[in-house]
Amino acid sequence: MVHRPKTILRIAWLFLWLIAAALALYAFWIEPSGIRVVRHGIVLDRADAGDLAPLRIAVIGDLHAGAPYIDTDKMHRIVALTNGAGPDIVLLTGDYVVQRVLGGRHVEIEEIAPILARLHAPLGVYAILGNHDRWENARHIAAVLQSAGIRVLDNRFIAVARGKSMLYLAGIGDYFSQADNQQLALRDIPSGRAALCFTHSPDVFPELPGMCLLTVAAHTHGGQVWLPFVGRMIVPSKFGQRYAAGLFHEDGKYLFVATGIGTSILPVRLGVPPEISILEVTAPARSSER
Repeated sequence: MVHRPKTILRIAWLFLWLIAAALALYAFWIEPSGIRVVRHGIVLDRADAGDLAPLRIAVIGDLHAGAPYIDTDKMHRIVALTNGAGPDIVLLTGDYVVQRVLGGRHVEIEEIAPILARLHAPLGVYAILGNHDRWENARHIAAVLQSAGIRVLDNRFIAVARGKSMLYLAGIGDYFSQADNQQLALRDIPSGRAALCFTHSPDVFPELPGMCLLTVAAHTHGGQVWLPFVGRMIVPSKFGQRYAAGLFHEDGKYLFVATGIGTSILPVRLGVPPEISILEVTAPARSSER
């Protein structure tokens, strides 16, 4: 009987170690190795929402090919799942490559682009570059994506015909790597029209004009690790956790930040599963009749 406290203490420590081991297994293997399609409903409650809605947008963020669990088979699966979701338009929000991640390997854009070229949507597939792409070779990565049939819209816009109307799509260069030029990207969009804007880092969002009714971004990985009562562990943003993940509505504008697919620095995800985000964009009846 005199040894019971020590026995209980040992059992308690063993139990804690088992929990820690299980969490580590889940965070470094099970969760980051998966992929899921998640649908997000977005109602644009503004008078000009009919310029965008209804629209189904597929968002592939932070692919980071070469990071653990992101091999060619995984990329083919991502493409198949995205196509299977039936999007109207596909937005690739940057960071196709990765420089630093434990246990990863470098994958050339020449290996990545032909796989992404299999994405298809009635209104097209469009891309912008992320900070990792710029750190490697922005001009080369953009050229390879373009040659694969993927339109790169860094600080550019395109008017996409859909029926009798036009969808104005603007790509804003990456704020994190100081490549953004919103004036250049938006200057030729007709006054009074709402645009769908997409970029890599969400930090540019507060500076964007009201013309960008909905902005789509990535970059944060949702912190990669989310803990109850603590929040998201590491968010590469000057705003901290303010724009870490999900939908935000400020000053009449909407922002969706995708948590993305790959990992950087450490191959860990906990509470932030890799996902292909499908945005189901709608508008109140008064707007859709515009």
